Amino acid sequence: MPGMGERAYVYAKACGIIGKSFIGKRFRDLERANRLSELDRIIFPLSSRDLPEKELLLDLEKRITNREVASVISIVGSFSRVPEFLALLVRSYEYTDLKSAIIASLRHGPTPAHTDLGEFQTVHFDAWPDIKAMIGNTEFEFLLDKKIVDIEEKGGVTMQTLLDRHYYNALWKSLFSLPAKDRQMAGRILSEEISLRNVGWALRLRTYYDMSPSAVMPHLIIIPVKGKAPRGRSTVGETRVYDAAPIWALAAGSRTLAEAAIQSLDFPLDSYSPWSSWRWKEFINPEVGGKHWTIDPRYFQNAASRYLYRLAARHFRTNPFSLDTVFCFIKLKQFEEDILTSCAEGLSIGMSSREIYTMMGVES
Repeated sequence: MPGMGERAYVYAKACGIIGKSFIGKRFRDLERANRLSELDRIIFPLSSRDLPEKELLLDLEKRITNREVASVISIVGSFSRVPEFLALLVRSYEYTDLKSAIIASLRHGPTPAHTDLGEFQTVHFDAWPDIKAMIGNTEFEFLLDKKIVDIEEKGGVTMQTLLDRHYYNALWKSLFSLPAKDRQMAGRILSEEISLRNVGWALRLRTYYDMSPSAVMPHLIIIPVKGKAPRGRSTVGETRVYDAAPIWALAAGSRTLAEAAIQSLDFPLDSYSPWSSWRWKEFINPEVGGKHWTIDPRYFQNAASRYLYRLAARHFRTNPFSLDTVFCFIKLKQFEEDILTSCAEGLSIGMSSREIYTMMGVES
């Protein structure tokens, strides 16, 4: 495990980067942008580009992602021996890029972009569109023995499920290779993230792909944990969170991180009241008078992202020299990336920054 000198250096460096990031009070800086070119100058004052707007959007999104990844790697790479848990967090970008690359290959689409992770990269993206050459002799080789499509009918659902399940199981397992003092908050936030991801995935499959509850079940990430569902509550901003002992420290039980998603499969997509006693009910789009209610997966995803951001922001400095801090740092930088790319996409279609923040539920 990293020594105290490395931990102190990483913490100081992470604090410096977060202080300059477009999160928290710096959200307000983005409100000055009414055009994509103005947003570019705010984010990259020394290296903005003079490009037509259509080209600028793709270029700006790529630069945003590259900068966030560079920040993450600069922190994680500061350790002389990088814990597997942190390396996997960096490689979440590789999992996302691999999904896009496989779908593009099977659909004979244009060459997809991928994020350069340097020493953390394992997929041979330069071998695209040859899937076997891309993932041969890597941990993803198992995909060659699986049915990874129906691509055209369901957007690569099977392949995405296999990769998500592989990633989160590996991440959850590596978490417990860390000392308990290094994973208290990382474990709590990660368990919430997996639960919310399962719900979001279930909602998307039922809403966008018209899949039945029984058809959704095989696509969930089933990670067994110990303990009963949390009961106490407190408040972070306007979002309620559960106060409970870490789930792995409680008495043995039969709970899984797909529990909330499985429960949601019994609820109708066009009736609000059955969701009223559900764990994540506050993340569901509210009823609007005079309008027929249907569930909105995008609204849920935005609410879940805000919740995870607030947890990470709240606990970034809770235990300064633990690896919890690095975990929270990565989550904060990924949230910043989501905000900046969403703002860029919104401005490109004529929305104002304020409209974009309202849509995402972000407070400036």
